[in-house]
Amino acid sequence: MKYRYPNKIPFYKFLIKSTSIAKNPLLYHRKWFDEVGDTFSMKSPFYGHIMLTRNIELTKHVLQKNHKIYHKSKIQTLYLSKYVGYGLLTSSGDYWLKQRRLIQPAFHKEKIQNLVKIISTAINEQVEKIETGKLIDLYPIMNELAFEVVAKSLFNFSAEKETLSRLQFIIEKLQLFIVKELRLPYKKLWFMLKGDIRYHMKLVKESRSIIHAIIKQRRSSEAEHDDLLDMLLHAQYEDGTSMTDEQLIDEILILFVAGHETTANALTFTLKLLAQEKEVLKKIRKEIELIEEQNLDPLAEISALNYTKCSVEESLRLYPPAWITDRVNIEDDEFKDYSLKKGTIIGASIYELHRNKVYWNHPDEFLPDRFLEGNRKHILPYFMPFGAGPRLCIGNSFAMYEMILTVSAILKKFDIDTDKKPIEVNPIITLKPVNVSMAFKTRN
Repeated sequence: MKYRYPNKIPFYKFLIKSTSIAKNPLLYHRKWFDEVGDTFSMKSPFYGHIMLTRNIELTKHVLQKNHKIYHKSKIQTLYLSKYVGYGLLTSSGDYWLKQRRLIQPAFHKEKIQNLVKIISTAINEQVEKIETGKLIDLYPIMNELAFEVVAKSLFNFSAEKETLSRLQFIIEKLQLFIVKELRLPYKKLWFMLKGDIRYHMKLVKESRSIIHAIIKQRRSSEAEHDDLLDMLLHAQYEDGTSMTDEQLIDEILILFVAGHETTANALTFTLKLLAQEKEVLKKIRKEIELIEEQNLDPLAEISALNYTKCSVEESLRLYPPAWITDRVNIEDDEFKDYSLKKGTIIGASIYELHRNKVYWNHPDEFLPDRFLEGNRKHILPYFMPFGAGPRLCIGNSFAMYEMILTVSAILKKFDIDTDKKPIEVNPIITLKPVNVSMAFKTRN
C-alpha cells in the first residue's frame, strides 16, 4: 500500500536542531507550521512516521471520531507509568475503559460540588500564608496551594502534614526526572551508572508505601470523610468487586501528578495575565466585590463569578498546561488525502491550535470577553485545554472550581502587581511558567 503524508520535513532538519528543540520545541513547531502548513510530517529512523498538527479536523479525528484505533504513545503508557503507576492517565484499551467507567462517577459535577467546601477551606488556608510587600516567585506558592487542595480533597484529614510534605517532595522529584529521561534518552546508560534511576525507583517505592498506609488506615476506619478516597474505595465494577490496593495507589498517584501541577501552572499564568491587564483585573474585582456583598456559599459563588471564569478560560487558551497530546494508530488509517501507516505518531499541539489564526481573532492577545455567553458557541469547538473525546480530563470540573475560587480568594484579600517581564514558558510534560514574580499587598 502507498502511504501518503502531508508537508514532509526532512529528518536531518530536526536532527541539526535537536538540542535546541529539546529545550523549547514550541519555537520550532511555530516555525514549521507557519512555513509548511497546519499539519506536517517527518520520518524518523527511530520512531517511524511522525505528524504534528494544529488543525481542528485532524485533531478531532484522532481524539474523538476515530479514537478507537488511536492509543496513547509509549511516552505515557511505558515511560510515565513506571514512575506514577498504571492508572487513567497512562493506561490504554480495555483496562483504561474499565477504570474510566469505575472512577468517572466520583468526578461527576454533583460529587465534586460536595467537595467544594473542602476545596475552598484548603485554598483559604494557603492564601493566608502568602507573603506581602515584595516581589516573590509565584509558581511555588501556587504549587503548594494546588497540592494542598488535591491532598485535602483526596484524603481530607486522614494524613499527617509531614507525610503529605514528603509525598509532595517525592512527586516533584519524580516529575523532574521523568522529563530528563524523556528529553535525553541517549543518556539512559549514564543515568543507570550514576545511580539516578535506582534512586528515583526507590522514591517510587516510598511514595507507594505512603499512599498504601493511608489506604490501610482508611479501610480500618469506620468514620466517613466525604472525600475522593472514600468514593474510590466504595466504587464497584460491574461484577461487584472493588479496586485492589495496588490499583488505588496507581490512581491516587496519577491524581496527584495530573491534578496539582497542571492547576499550579494555570493559576500562575492567570494571575500574571491579570496583573498585566489592569482593565480586565478591574472588571474581575468589581464582580468579586458584588458577589462578596451577597455572602454566598462557595458553590453559589462559583456560579456567580462568570467573568472570572471567562478570564481563567482565556488564560487556559493562551497557556494550556496540557500543551500537546499524542496518539499512535494501531491500524492503518485514512484522513482526507492522507493515508497513514499503522504505528504513526500524531502529536496534536493544543498550544498552537489555541493560537491558530484560522480559528481565533487576535489569537495572541488576552481577551476574556471572547468567552462571554454570546461569543462562546463560536469558539468552543476549537477550545480543548482538558483534551477531547472519551479521554477528556476526568478532573476538568474540579480544576475549574479550584481555579475560580483561588482567583476570587486572592483578589478579595490582596491587590496584585507584577514586573514588566514577558511571560516565559518551559514546555516539558506540562507547560510550565518560568520566573513569574508577583507582589501582594493586603487590601484595606
